[in-house]
Amino acid sequence: MKTIQTPLNNDELQSLHAKDFILFTGVLYTARDAAHLRLIKDIEDNTPPFELEGAVIYYVGPSPTPPGQKFGSAGPTTSSRMDVFTPTLLDHGVKAIIGKGYRSKEVLEAFKSHQAVYLLAIGGSGAYLGQCVESSEVIAYEDLGPESIKRLVVKDLPLIVGYDVYGEDAYVYAKTL
Repeated sequence: MKTIQTPLNNDELQSLHAKDFILFTGVLYTARDAAHLRLIKDIEDNTPPFELEGAVIYYVGPSPTPPGQKFGSAGPTTSSRMDVFTPTLLDHGVKAIIGKGYRSKEVLEAFKSHQAVYLLAIGGSGAYLGQCVESSEVIAYEDLGPESIKRLVVKDLPLIVGYDVYGEDAYVYAKTL
């Protein structure tokens, strides 16, 4: 199984292919629906709360952290709800997005044209995925609670390459089985 880590580079992204199982280590930023609305406004105002160039965004709204643990459950959110925002994020340098589920044809084309990847986290595995989080810090929109943007450092987060930089789609492969 291939391991990738931030900062991501084009050679690393070009080595990934739809259907690959990978382990991800490094920094990512959490964002869901409410955070995306504000993030897009901040991008329009040239004041994004984190460096978008090369960033990785995880569509997750984590549960509260249980006593004695570093992080709560971190299961992925259905990605299609963020399709309207995704091309703008890719236009501004985001190189990978983690979520679950199908994306629109337009979003698939945006990933390909920006040489970015869509990575799939397994739905229903949130408790396990939360154990991969080494640290968490709210960096924007604290009033949104679980939907605030957090900077996470993760180690060996298991993912599947959903869309690669070549426009290949793991879901198309799954339909042929």
